Amino acid sequence: MPNGELLMPYRDRAHAGRILAEKIYALDLPEAVVCAIPNGGVPAAVPIAEALEAPLRLFLVRKLQFPENPEAGFGAVTSDGVVRLNEDLMRAFGISAVVVEHQKERALASLRIRAKRFGPSWTEFPPLEGVSIVLVDDGLASGLTMEAAVVSLRSRKPVQVVVAVPTASMQAVRRLEALADRVVCPHIGRLRRFAVADAYSEWNDLGEDEVMTVLENFNRARGGAP
Repeated sequence: MPNGELLMPYRDRAHAGRILAEKIYALDLPEAVVCAIPNGGVPAAVPIAEALEAPLRLFLVRKLQFPENPEAGFGAVTSDGVVRLNEDLMRAFGISAVVVEHQKERALASLRIRAKRFGPSWTEFPPLEGVSIVLVDDGLASGLTMEAAVVSLRSRKPVQVVVAVPTASMQAVRRLEALADRVVCPHIGRLRRFAVADAYSEWNDLGEDEVMTVLENFNRARGGAP
C-alpha cells in the first residue's frame, strides 16, 4: 500500500524525484529500466535512474481529447496503440466509437511527431523480458495515461512493473494498484478536489526543449549513454 500524505509539498519535480529515488532504491529491484512519461515525468525520473544506475527511456502516451475541450480527456493511447477509456465519461458526454477512432488517430499522429523529436535513443527500448520496469510520472489525476502505459509494458514480459509517482488521487492509486505490481506514491490526495500541481511549491508546464535539456544533462553525467 502506498505511503500516506506528506505534510509539506515538494519543491519541484527534481526534489520529488529524489524522494522517490530513496524509496525505489530500497526495493532492491533486479535489473531495472526506468521509463519516464514526458514531459513532467522526466525530471522526476532522472534521480531514480541515477540512484539505480539504470537505463532511462521515454514512454510516449497521450490522452484522447474531447473534441470541444482539448484540455480534458476521456481516455489515453500509447505509441504502440494501446487504448484505455473512461467509459463513464464517454456515456455522460455521448462519445461515439467514431469520435474515439478519430481522436485516437490524432493522438497517434502527435505521438509519432514526438518520437521523432526525442529520437530513437530515448524512445526505443532494450529487451524488457525479465527486467523490472519503473514507470514514472510527476503525478496522476485520473490515472488513465499511466494505466495505458502499464498495460502496454506488460506485453513486453517484464518481471514486474512498478509505478512511481510523487503524488496521485486516491482514485488513481486504486486504479493502478489493480494493474501494477507495486505503486510507490508518497503523497496521496484524499479530498474530492485533486490537482497534481498542488503538491509542488514550484510548478510550471515543461516544454520539449526543457525536457531535452534535462535528458542531455543526464546523458552527459552518464558519459553519453542514456
